Amino acid sequence: MRIVQRYFLLLGLVVLSLPALAAIQSREIPYQAADGTSLLGYYAWDDSIKGRRPGIVVVHEWWGLNDYARRRANELAALGYAALAIDMYGDGKHTEHKGEAMEMMHGVTNDSKVSYARALAGLDLLKAQAEVDTKKVAAIGYCFGGKVVLDMARQGMDLAGVVSFHGVLATATPAQKGKVRASVLVLNGEADKFIPAADIEATRKEMKDAGVDFTFVNYPGAKHAFTSTDADRLGKENDMDIAYNADADKASWQKMQEFFKRLFKARESRMKGY
Repeated sequence: MRIVQRYFLLLGLVVLSLPALAAIQSREIPYQAADGTSLLGYYAWDDSIKGRRPGIVVVHEWWGLNDYARRRANELAALGYAALAIDMYGDGKHTEHKGEAMEMMHGVTNDSKVSYARALAGLDLLKAQAEVDTKKVAAIGYCFGGKVVLDMARQGMDLAGVVSFHGVLATATPAQKGKVRASVLVLNGEADKFIPAADIEATRKEMKDAGVDFTFVNYPGAKHAFTSTDADRLGKENDMDIAYNADADKASWQKMQEFFKRLFKARESRMKGY
């Protein structure tokens, strides 16, 4: 009996000595765009955190709202943010075939009003969540999603900042001076054949001329989709020059964290009147 008691006593001491584990919660949230399109968001947050915290919109690759986008939302929640992976295609559709992905993507990008309405619907949904500090909201996007978040900034949406990971840079709605509220961070693969050098230079000039707080980072040797652990397989299956790059993935995620800490600290200082 004494041995058993000692065992449970020691077990209790071990449990008490462990750090509190993050309690990541998630749920799917149906919502609608202004044109009535049915959308499906994936929301993640840490319910061990009390009160409101910054919110991050996550915009998926051209493959659609898949497990990769959901994983990134969970990882942001583990960092202390409330994250919503939004749906740009409708009904949470996704694929692993480039023909289908291209068709779905063009259904959005061929009309900037459609893209704007669906992105705005996702942003509004995030801001409606009880855990979100609506004064501290940003967005990240991957590939196609990188273009979406850049266009959200260009169109003057109320965001502290946006981060594009290996995102498309060309746009039909270039930034205009005085319109962009968000700081912009572009994380690009130097070996990305999908992003022409001319687009990089054009984006640099566009952001400079518009007076945007803009940072561009090129990762040596990194190809398109360098943050996705599925990129090698999907590239082989679809005959695409994409590849995962662990070093660039890690470095870009760290850069994003530093970017958000700077932005949200600055916003907090401004709200306090400092």
